[in-house]
Formats: sequence, C-alpha cells, structure tokens
Amino acid sequence: MTKAHLPDILIETARIADAPAFAEIYAHHVLHGTATFETDPPDGAEFEARMARIASADFPWLAARDSKGAVLGYAYAGPFHGRCAYRLTCEDSIYLRHDALGRGIGTALLAELVRICEERGLRQMIAAIAGSEPASLALHQRFGFVETGRLSSVGRKHGQWLDVVYLQRALGVGDGLPPVEEPG
Repeated sequence: MTKAHLPDILIETARIADAPAFAEIYAHHVLHGTATFETDPPDGAEFEARMARIASADFPWLAARDSKGAVLGYAYAGPFHGRCAYRLTCEDSIYLRHDALGRGIGTALLAELVRICEERGLRQMIAAIAGSEPASLALHQRFGFVETGRLSSVGRKHGQWLDVVYLQRALGVGDGLPPVEEPG
C-alpha cells in the first residue's frame, strides 16, 4: 500500500468487494468512450472473475480511493500472452472514474503498478491503447513507454474506426540480464 504523491488519494491492493465499483467505472468507458473495445459492460460478478484470474496468475490489481474510501479508479497488470516464454512480460490496464480525470490519479496508479511489477521481477510492460485516447498515450509516454507498433482501423465503435497503439517499457533491468530461471 502506498500514499502515492497525492495527499488525499490512497493507492492500495484491490479487494473483491471493489468489483461493483470497478464494473461501474468500466461501464462508463464501455458505453461512452473508446478506451475499450468492449461494447457490453460486464457486471460485478464478471469483474470478480477477472480479478480472480489476475490474482491467480500472481499479478497486481490496484484501487485508487479518496479520503472517504470511494473508488476513483483502478489499474492492473496481467499476462501479455499465455505462453511460458512471455512470463516476464505483462500488459497494463488503467481506468478512472469519469469525474476523476485530470487529478493525477492515473499517474499515481501507473507509478505503483510499475513499482510492483519491477519488484516481482517482471522485465517488460506492454500497453495496448486506442489511438483515440491521447491522455492515455501521454501518460504512458511520461513513464518511458515508447510506441512499438500500430494497428490501423482494427476496431469500430461509436461510428468510427479505431487504431490500437502498442507501447512498451522495460521494467527493472529489462533485457539487460537473463532471468534467474529460463522459461520452460
């Protein structure tokens, strides 16, 4: 658990009880935005299942709370791909309550997520971001993510074609040293 750099925001490990709040935050983005290509908002039970899958793979899921305990956003890292050779690479995801944007909460969540992933020995973090989301692209670039690829017009939502931009950031020593144990 960390206080991050915002005096009134607490970043901590998410709890299963947070699933309904996460579902509500995400539903807004599903229904009104292009940050996700999902078109039907998952409910709290589905979020519980998603959280359980992330936890069972030993990846972090974080919640950002205000001073009264209300959930303002969440972030998690999950497997980039299921094959063993990818086990040291993760993919991040960050969503904020629509009325909590622009307060530095995304920055605090990503900082803590990167710290935890480095502490766990992960070596690369990938972000797959809709090209229509300049704030998310800028956030990741501030953390040293660089664009490694772009898929043009692969999604269609709200009457528009959407790109997916892939960004990548080394964690810890990155590929500077081999892992203690090779995959296999």
